[in-house]
Amino acid sequence: MGGARNAVWVAAGLVLGAGACYCIYRLVRGQRRGGRELGRRPSRSAEDLTDGSYDDVLNAEQLEKLLYLLESTEDPVIIERALVTLGNNAAFSANQVIIRDLGGIPIIGSKINSPNHSIKEKALNALNNLSVNVENQVKIKVYINQVCEDVFSGLLDSAVQLAGLRLLTNMTVTNDHQHMLSSYITDLFHVLLTGNGSTKVQVLKLLLNLSENPAMAERLLGAQVDSSFLSLYDSHVAKEILVRVLSLFQNINNCLKKEGCLAAQPDFTKGSLFYLLYGEDCAQKMRALVHHHDVDVREKVTVPKF
Repeated sequence: MGGARNAVWVAAGLVLGAGACYCIYRLVRGQRRGGRELGRRPSRSAEDLTDGSYDDVLNAEQLEKLLYLLESTEDPVIIERALVTLGNNAAFSANQVIIRDLGGIPIIGSKINSPNHSIKEKALNALNNLSVNVENQVKIKVYINQVCEDVFSGLLDSAVQLAGLRLLTNMTVTNDHQHMLSSYITDLFHVLLTGNGSTKVQVLKLLLNLSENPAMAERLLGAQVDSSFLSLYDSHVAKEILVRVLSLFQNINNCLKKEGCLAAQPDFTKGSLFYLLYGEDCAQKMRALVHHHDVDVREKVTVPKF
């Protein structure tokens, strides 16, 4: 009996101790929000939430602990683990709102400036999941220029580049922020032509978003694009790429028709995407694709007329 009673008291002490730790955390968090210096590290339980074996969806209280941990630690291993956990939880719509309300977007966003490429990638992945929420995009758009700089000046086909492209793709699903990429369109085509298959597909997803917006069609057509772009319309190109480049032309062509630009023949310089798409070389490639063995490809073919 005495041993059992002692076990009960030990268990109660552990519970009370955990509660006391959290009270201290709340106090320190409150002090920091009031502008005072950090006095303590967050409780160990916050680090436990970054354990790879922790599969539960976090609640608001746990997310707040995790954000505080991310904000206060300088340990790159813990930062990366915290970003992964936050990113996984940001895949749930309820947590997308909670993380925003807790002020988590700028905390996560600050990590894209990390010189550690793995941390940068994980931060971009977390922002990508958060960007599914349209209200979150209003806060995430402040990072678009930085993400573009990282995507176009960083290592080709790297994990950081792909993560950045995925985020930009999500941010351009609607027309609201597409104009922010106007000065990077030529860079997009350069990455499209030099990147590997995975990079090409991701760039094309982004370009397809832009091409559905008539306001962006003229900017796309005015971009200086290397003539090797037309090689993407060859019959031997992988289907996942070929169907998308055909859809890109189809979208742009539709936008021009809607805007009445086909009759007006807008003034584009030589070397622009316009001259490539509406030139005889492209027309020949399109006529050849009319007989492609894949029905999905054939359905996307549009023979250019101008």
